[in-house]
Amino acid sequence: MSHSPDSHSLLSASSQLNLMEVDSIDDKEFDIPQVDTPPTLESILNELEDEEEPFVLEDTCILNTDNMDAHSCETSSLASSDSGDPTHLKRRKRTVDMSSTVHGCVLRHSLLKGISAQIVSAADKVDAGLPTAITVSGVIAVGTSHGLALVFGKDANQALRLCLGTKTTGAEFGAVSALSINHDCSRLLCGFAKGQITMWDLANGKLLRTITDAHPPGTAILHVKFTDDPTIAVCNDSGGSVFELAFRRVMGMRSCDSRCLFSGSKGEVCCIEPLRSPPDFRDHPITHYSLLAMASLTKILVIGLKPSLKVWMTFPYNKSDPSSVPQLAWQFVAVQKMVNPVLAFCKGDTVHFLLVKKEESGTIHVIKQRQFQLSCDIISLSWINSRTLVLVDSHEKLHVVDRPSQEVLETLDLEQVQLVYNSRHFKSLATGGNVSQALALVGEKACYQSVSSYSGQIVYLGTKSAHIMTLRNWRERIDCLMKQEHFVEALSLAWSFHEGAAKAVVGLYGDSLKRKAVVSDKMIEILFQFAEHALKKCPEQGKIQVMEQHFQDVVPVLVDYCLLLQRADLLFNQLYSRLVENMVAKAVFLESLESYIVADRVGHLTPAIMRDLLDHYHSNGMMDSLERCIVHLDVTSLDIQQVVQVCWENQLYDAMIYVFNSGTNDYITPMEKLFAVIGPTLKEGRSLTDENVVMGNKLLVYISCCLAGRAYPLGDIPEDLVVQVKNQVFDFLIRLHSADSSEEEEVFPFIRTLLHFDTREFLNVLAMTFEDFKNDKQALEYQQRIVDILLQVMVDNPDFTPSQVGGLFTFLARQLAKPDNTLFVNRKLFDQVLEFLCCPDDDSRHTERQQVLLELLQVGGVVQFNEERLLMLAEKAKFYQICEFLYEKNHQYDMIIDCYLKDPLRKWEIFNYIHNLLSMPGYSNEEKQRVKSKVLKHIKDVVTLDPSKSADLVLFHFTTEVQQIISELQIRDKDDQLLFNFLNCLLESREGPHSGSILPQEGDLHELLLDLMCRFAPDQLLSFLHTSQHYRLEEAIQITQKHHCNEATAYLLETKGDVHGAFAVLLETLKETLCALTAESDRGAKDRRCDEDEAVRAESMLMKLKESVNDIIVFCHRSCQGLDQKQREVLWFPLLDTMMASQKQVKGLNAKHTSDVLKELTMKVLNAMSSFISLPAIIQQILQDPVYGKGKLAEIQGLILGMLDTFNYEQTLLETTTNLLNYDLHWSLAHLRAAVTRGLHPRQDCCNICLQQYKRRQDAAEEIIVFSCGHLYHLQCLQQKDCVWGCASELQRQWRCYKCSAIHGGRVGPSTEPKRGRSTSLAQTHVTSARQDTGASALRKKVFAEATLDLQQEQSWDEIRCLYRGPSRLSILSEVSHCHEKTGSLFSVQPGTESFQLKLSPPPLFEE
Repeated sequence: MSHSPDSHSLLSASSQLNLMEVDSIDDKEFDIPQVDTPPTLESILNELEDEEEPFVLEDTCILNTDNMDAHSCETSSLASSDSGDPTHLKRRKRTVDMSSTVHGCVLRHSLLKGISAQIVSAADKVDAGLPTAITVSGVIAVGTSHGLALVFGKDANQALRLCLGTKTTGAEFGAVSALSINHDCSRLLCGFAKGQITMWDLANGKLLRTITDAHPPGTAILHVKFTDDPTIAVCNDSGGSVFELAFRRVMGMRSCDSRCLFSGSKGEVCCIEPLRSPPDFRDHPITHYSLLAMASLTKILVIGLKPSLKVWMTFPYNKSDPSSVPQLAWQFVAVQKMVNPVLAFCKGDTVHFLLVKKEESGTIHVIKQRQFQLSCDIISLSWINSRTLVLVDSHEKLHVVDRPSQEVLETLDLEQVQLVYNSRHFKSLATGGNVSQALALVGEKACYQSVSSYSGQIVYLGTKSAHIMTLRNWRERIDCLMKQEHFVEALSLAWSFHEGAAKAVVGLYGDSLKRKAVVSDKMIEILFQFAEHALKKCPEQGKIQVMEQHFQDVVPVLVDYCLLLQRADLLFNQLYSRLVENMVAKAVFLESLESYIVADRVGHLTPAIMRDLLDHYHSNGMMDSLERCIVHLDVTSLDIQQVVQVCWENQLYDAMIYVFNSGTNDYITPMEKLFAVIGPTLKEGRSLTDENVVMGNKLLVYISCCLAGRAYPLGDIPEDLVVQVKNQVFDFLIRLHSADSSEEEEVFPFIRTLLHFDTREFLNVLAMTFEDFKNDKQALEYQQRIVDILLQVMVDNPDFTPSQVGGLFTFLARQLAKPDNTLFVNRKLFDQVLEFLCCPDDDSRHTERQQVLLELLQVGGVVQFNEERLLMLAEKAKFYQICEFLYEKNHQYDMIIDCYLKDPLRKWEIFNYIHNLLSMPGYSNEEKQRVKSKVLKHIKDVVTLDPSKSADLVLFHFTTEVQQIISELQIRDKDDQLLFNFLNCLLESREGPHSGSILPQEGDLHELLLDLMCRFAPDQLLSFLHTSQHYRLEEAIQITQKHHCNEATAYLLETKGDVHGAFAVLLETLKETLCALTAESDRGAKDRRCDEDEAVRAESMLMKLKESVNDIIVFCHRSCQGLDQKQREVLWFPLLDTMMASQKQVKGLNAKHTSDVLKELTMKVLNAMSSFISLPAIIQQILQDPVYGKGKLAEIQGLILGMLDTFNYEQTLLETTTNLLNYDLHWSLAHLRAAVTRGLHPRQDCCNICLQQYKRRQDAAEEIIVFSCGHLYHLQCLQQKDCVWGCASELQRQWRCYKCSAIHGGRVGPSTEPKRGRSTSLAQTHVTSARQDTGASALRKKVFAEATLDLQQEQSWDEIRCLYRGPSRLSILSEVSHCHEKTGSLFSVQPGTESFQLKLSPPPLFEE
């Protein structure tokens, strides 16, 4: 140790404190317990802490920091400013998220009390400065801001062993910025904020080297690290450079050689990490390369220092925040039974992994592993073992991550640590701050020197304390949860240890069986504690629901884990004996057993529990649950007599059957009991209750299971009993009488009962059973016997319906059709069944009898009938499906048409049948022709069914027979309504999806439809005339005139071009409407009564009148476009006369209302005609009226004033529009002129081709050309580069910018089509430079090449037009005009208004 005055003062202060003598330390001050044998630091860290509360600073009075120099601390933690707030010294207990896997408290966070106290004491009493860096190995070294390095032991007392350096050297070198200890803990390297590096001997505290020239001066040391070779270290400075330090000792002289590994000029490195192998892997082949990982601001590099410098890998970062801190960490990991180093690195929120391995060829191979991402910015990355990483984010949250599963095991808050940051060194404030902005930005969150990991321990340095993190062993993690009374989570965590699924496991050794045994013992201990805790914490008073919920959270957990551990004895003996003390706990326990019994996890119960289970379920009415439990339990645990009694009393038939079958091998008694219940009800003919139906279905299923060798309700019958049970069931079914039969009982009661209950299902059961009868003589005898009994019971028995009898014979027919059939049935029975099913006198169950007979026929095989006789019987019985079956069998497809037409249930299916038969292959042309003939014969019936589908059918298959079909319909349909419907659908389909089909005489068909439409649907006429193009115009006009369809006639005349004829028709319609209105008003005037019906009729006529006027106005508007003034007057004036004349004829009670409507319509006509007829002509026409010509102008005053208002409006509108257009035109031209005449400013004063000044010689006059893109050229240079296009004449010559053209695709010759762009000047400017005789400066003048717009000018004009946001004023006014034309009326203006103004929008906005 150096002996400077400052060193002596520090040592003297230390001696006063007796820091070096453990026995003399004030135990009360430092809170050190008295022990005989001081334990090691590792043993302390592995002990279970008494307090499970997260870290709280122990005694703030002892750690007095009031006198600490806060300004000397260059780092600031997130919690530094709040360190005095007591709320920041408390942490809430961690809660377990039950939705995720339970990991418990994975990490133990411990305060290094001795080191923390001595750091604060040294800073306070001897001005050692605040801590700045820390490293851990066999000892813990802490650097300070005043240049000292304090070395502490790792024993229990954490005593200060060495104080390296002095305040004098600290003032010269600055703060300690980096520390590193070699692998044998004999040397310490210290890097300083002003760039110096010192090496110390940790055995005696001697200064071995002071290195001042290892790197460029004026930069701080960010990292200094030993490699595995004790003679080589690496350092990283704030200039971003990395240097190798080679230590030499020649003849007692120590020296250091420096070699630059990476220059900061190529990218600043801010983190380095050499690969240092643990003692077990010192001989690993990869160590011979002395690998070094470096992280710059943009990428990761892995280089080898030996045997020669070589870069093995570079890896660029993904896009991340520029302020994110790169992190590196090495770890030896077992991958595929090989141990190799893995480099973990990150910048931002994503951690990458690189596996580094040595190939047999001697090269290093780097393999990228799976990455994982966190939703935070990582500022620290450390391995705590080969599977677990510890990360710290920018919010000072610590995350424990399992690398294989990428799962976050735990998150802790490091806020109270008040982590030290290295931002001063990254900014190199001690040397003037001469670093890049990028490195200074990264340094804001850099804490490299505050975190150090060694041998499964991670040390964190705070501003006033030091902390250590280690993994808890598995017992501690469980005990932590138990102390917090989180028993469910503790059991879940213990089970994960048991199954080997837990993460970050420490302290669990041995093979799998040994580990499971150890964990099982611990889980049993937890289960007992959990049960005792639940009983102790149970609320003694309150609602029963609260107590039940309390135990429902406990008991299922106890049951589940006891079964998982296969310790049912523990569950049913010790635990149950404790739970029965509480009646609620007992009830919850018994009810929770159901799910485990049903899942077959519990198969045997003790007699006591079974007795309690029966009593509890029975007393609480949980009979369904009891039944589900019984059928899954081992019979040996049941009291059979008690169970059978309970089951029978409560109708638990499944459980009763199971007990008889499994307990006594009795399969017949359950059948007898069930038959005894449903037999009498069926015999008496009473309706079955729901319970009887359920019982009967159970009986059928039970018989089916017994005959198939399956146990009921679950499992299989023992193999040695299968045949015996089957024979017993058959013997039971074919019994002649029951055991307790009466004299009135019919023979074969059991078969008879099953047939009456559900014939079809019972026959299905027999059919499935007969499938298994092969080479079994006794079984075949039973089969024949049962068939004989079925025939004896059902044939000629009125108790059975046709469906039941038919089902029997269908069953028999299927059995007889089998190739290996051995049954014998009399064929005459089938004939009897046929007669029975086809009885024409019986109309009941018609569909059912037909379906049964159809099934019987479809079975085929040995069942043969006389087809002629069968067809005759089917026709009499109206079994059309049977007829169809027989006709199809004989290929008489045309006869099937009759079957469909006669069948009321299926006649609408005839269309699909005909279409499929005529479309599908496999039918001869003769058969298809017969079908067509049959369809044509019955065409009226087919069309009557559905005209639309008939039309589709005709278009697909009968296009050539259309005329024949129409003639047939005209003959058979007197009123032509059916023909109209058919033709309408036919031609409508013709216009739609079948437009490709061609119909003969199509015009005639359309005219026929037009004629029919005039009769049956006149409201569809106009729509038809608009859409159809196949009618002849003259014939159509004659048809519509014949039927007085005026609107259709007018449309056709207008289409023909006869405008006046069409107008005459519409005017005639209007006159008829007016006459009807006048007649109605006269009738009302005479009667002087106006009831409700007349008012409605009058209103209807007024609506009709308005429609007629609107139609004729629209027609006149449409027709006036191509007419002269006289022709227009011929249209409008008769209309006006008609409307004015009608006003004089209105009388009656509603005369005023009608007159007002007529005046309104007349005003509408005047407004509409004012667009085509001059106002003087209109007034003259009005005055020519004999009434108004005699001076009665008062009646038309409203008309005249309305016309004048319209004139004022249109005049104002015209003037406003003219002004707007003039303003827009002036604005556009002014902006265009300004853009064209704008001066051009060249980017530089040299030619972009020859790179010489634009004025090469003072005495020479030469032209230059400046483009709008800013490039300048000599005219001669452009001519040499052939950058001209267009005409050859000089006035019309167009130039192209050479540089811009090259960027967009190379040189462009004269023949190339010009493109718009910046390369073509808006006004190509020729500047002539000439020297004046007087020697004055050169004059410049602009000469425009041409006055017309070139392509660039056109583009500018387009841009100007696009400056508007929205439509132009002209388009808006045009839209207003169109809207006015559509409505047919102008705004009504009150007669009193003298001035009229338009409310105009502001001028359009444009962007510069």
